[in-house]
Amino acid sequence: MKECYFTSESIDAQARALLDAVQPVCGHREIEFTPRRSALLVIDMQRFFLDEDSHAFIPSAPAIVPKIQMLLKAFESAGLPVILTRHGGAERDAGMMAKWWKGRLPGEGPLGELLPELVQNAANAVVVEKTQYDAFHETPLEDILREKKIEQVVVTGVMAHLCCETTARSAFVRGFQPFFTVDATATYNRQFHSATLLNLAHGFAVPVLAGSIVNSVVGNIAGAIE
Repeated sequence: MKECYFTSESIDAQARALLDAVQPVCGHREIEFTPRRSALLVIDMQRFFLDEDSHAFIPSAPAIVPKIQMLLKAFESAGLPVILTRHGGAERDAGMMAKWWKGRLPGEGPLGELLPELVQNAANAVVVEKTQYDAFHETPLEDILREKKIEQVVVTGVMAHLCCETTARSAFVRGFQPFFTVDATATYNRQFHSATLLNLAHGFAVPVLAGSIVNSVVGNIAGAIE
């Protein structure tokens, strides 16, 4: 079931192909990215998914780390909100997830830690602890975004077809416009990733490349200075 469909050498071409494939179903023709009203969501970038010795290792995940770092730097430089989520909690808090995955969840041990190189580049980030796929479920995420007058969220992280997709859908239902990064999300295989993009592009989120978001944020900063 697992495959390495993103590598450092292939990610740009593969992401462009994935994005091009969903363009015919996109239902967001009128929606534009507005940096000053946006926040960056980095979903569950934990050792559990990035450590090769973990049963949950995602082979394509290491390739998206530089893309997320690029986004973190842009948002931090612009003074825009960054939220890192961490999937944890006791098994009793996991509900159906505990039954579905038979307890094989990140938990509170070393594998549950966020990737150090991302935390180091997110000095002003807020860390939100979650116990479900949905980063909004019984967390302060919505309150944080409302307080900061956020209208759009840029979704990055893992897994694209589980926590990232569920969070993007939940954001949409709550009135936030999700922008779903093709090359800053990853999952176990290309088929899962492609299916997520197809469904989200049709009814929930704007699929984008990380570089286009960075260019918009950087351009917004330059415009404000001028």
